[in-house]
Amino acid sequence: MVTVDAAGSVLSFNEQAAALLARIGVGAALAEIAPAWLAEAHRRHAGDTKQEPSAWAGGRIGELRVKALAGPGAAGTVTWWLVSDSAPAGAAQELARERARASLLQELSSELLASLDVAQCRAVTVQRAARHLADAAVLVGMSDGRGFPVTRCTAGGPVTEERIALDPGQLPGVAEALRGFPAVSSAWTDPRTVPSWAVPEGFVGEAAAVGSVVVVPLPGHGTPAGCLILLRHSHKTAFTSAEEHFARLFAARAGAALSLARSHARQAHFTDVLMRDLLPPVLGRVHGICFSGRYRSSTAGERVGGDFYDLYPAATPDGETVAVLGDVCGKGVEAAVVAGRVRYTLRALLPFAADHTRLLTLLNSALLASPQAPFVTLVLVSAVRRAARVRLRITGAGHPAPLVVRATGQVEEVPAGGTLIGAIDDLEFRTAEVVLDPGETCLLYSDGITEARGGPLGDVMFSEDRLRAVLARCAGMPAGAVTERVQMIAAQWLGEGPHDDMAVLAIGAPGRPPGSRKRR
Repeated sequence: MVTVDAAGSVLSFNEQAAALLARIGVGAALAEIAPAWLAEAHRRHAGDTKQEPSAWAGGRIGELRVKALAGPGAAGTVTWWLVSDSAPAGAAQELARERARASLLQELSSELLASLDVAQCRAVTVQRAARHLADAAVLVGMSDGRGFPVTRCTAGGPVTEERIALDPGQLPGVAEALRGFPAVSSAWTDPRTVPSWAVPEGFVGEAAAVGSVVVVPLPGHGTPAGCLILLRHSHKTAFTSAEEHFARLFAARAGAALSLARSHARQAHFTDVLMRDLLPPVLGRVHGICFSGRYRSSTAGERVGGDFYDLYPAATPDGETVAVLGDVCGKGVEAAVVAGRVRYTLRALLPFAADHTRLLTLLNSALLASPQAPFVTLVLVSAVRRAARVRLRITGAGHPAPLVVRATGQVEEVPAGGTLIGAIDDLEFRTAEVVLDPGETCLLYSDGITEARGGPLGDVMFSEDRLRAVLARCAGMPAGAVTERVQMIAAQWLGEGPHDDMAVLAIGAPGRPPGSRKRR
């Protein structure tokens, strides 16, 4: 490298230029110490020419063929980079190193982004760093108030991770890196200051064997993702400036992936928390009454949708347990959120459950007061066990009427109906009372069951008649077996065809145990 001013005088040069141009010196005229082709090229760059000169020039210096690349500076100054054919091996080695580093960064990004798990990203980072950048690597994550996650690994060794309460100020550069400040040169870090928590188990000689240490920040998306500590044995050469620069590039890739994984983990946690209240509840026996539900979303892979069912157990066995099955307008997560609002409102209105008409009227007023009033159809049931029988009060609101499966196999429709909720102010409801003997079941279902299209050509609805035929064969079955069989038969009818949300809720009176039947 040779820097020459506009007048053609040498301003500075490096050792390689001195070896190539024997008479070079600061202040020497380029025309006197360099061949004519290089002096002429410099005049073209330094002078005021109308045409833009070529950045490259070439010719011979002694027995060598040389290429010169111009780096124009201020006030006509030009820095010439001279490359001769005498060093093809060194250039090839440097090119190979750069290609290897680029390949490592690409592999790191691919491996990190293949998994959005935070712990896995940390493990991959320290493994790769220990193998390619140093003899050991330690990743310090951001504190969550319970300590710092510390992931350690030696070259070829196992990955360990623990959460510890540490003082970032024990190792110079760590506290700064965790706040997002740039890395400092390893020349400023005394290896003897490395604390024990920053030395992986298996690092030969532990802290006494640390010859050089580099601390680099892990930049994230807007906030730091932690820092990476690289350790090298005392018998190895210290980190060069080029190696530290590459470590920062490595850390930038790792930090971006860690930040993305951390963001994904937070979103997954929020989604899980919100989804818990949207998912259908797990049903079972409550105060001697059998409840069973089954749900299938219209969208493959989704667990929620516009159909819903819920159960609100009574405080005592003598009280009425309230069950509801409904259908809001729409599909997917958006419809599930609306269904969740309806369920929350119903839960708040439970004190009025003794009067179905009043409860549904209050629910209708609440939905009409909403900025985007959703309308919903539903069936409301109050159930209580009296001796071996289960007594039901059932009110419909624009929903398909429930069906009762008697012990004889007879299927009866419950005469309960009314106006859908959330559409108009003028409402009418009919409440029916049903008594279930042991082994009998009342089935609530959404129209996704009866309107499911399938059959040989995939265009025939399942229909209420087919549902009745299925239920007639369910006489004496437990509530759980009834819902499972209905969903299974409907799914077989559908095949792989599209369908609406499908929900069923069965309320059953437990059958008498063997040997408990009355003698004649």
